[in-house]
Amino acid sequence: MKIGIASDHVGLELKPLIISYLEELGHEVVDYGPQSPERTDYPSYGKLVAEKVVRKEVDDGILICGTGVGISISANKVKGIRAVVCSDPYTAELSKQHNNTNILAFGSRVVGSELAKMIVKAWLGAEFEGGRHANRVAMIADIEEQYLC
Repeated sequence: MKIGIASDHVGLELKPLIISYLEELGHEVVDYGPQSPERTDYPSYGKLVAEKVVRKEVDDGILICGTGVGISISANKVKGIRAVVCSDPYTAELSKQHNNTNILAFGSRVVGSELAKMIVKAWLGAEFEGGRHANRVAMIADIEEQYLC
């Protein structure tokens, strides 16, 4: 699987640990930045990875900022993205199974490196269940069509 990853300056320290972990799991990783600890704006990175996912340049995305909230909100403004911010493996797993999430976000100020790895593993190991959940994901897409131009 090819995974795009990005952070803001706050998530920069955790990002290389997650990249290494993803590579250990056998995934190809594309790092979309940043590369330096200078202050950055998380909306730019959320949008960038989201665009790569919807254009199918990567299969899924992972985003890291201080809490995971701002960067996930930014990603969710891109049509076709279902980004989830998670602080536990259970929510990560269910977000993929029930909501077919295509971007995972978490906060470097909220979770440590080992918990972040467990969240990533749970999310990547889960599969969308379809069925009644597919109908709900379609409803989300309909809402998106109405309001995102």
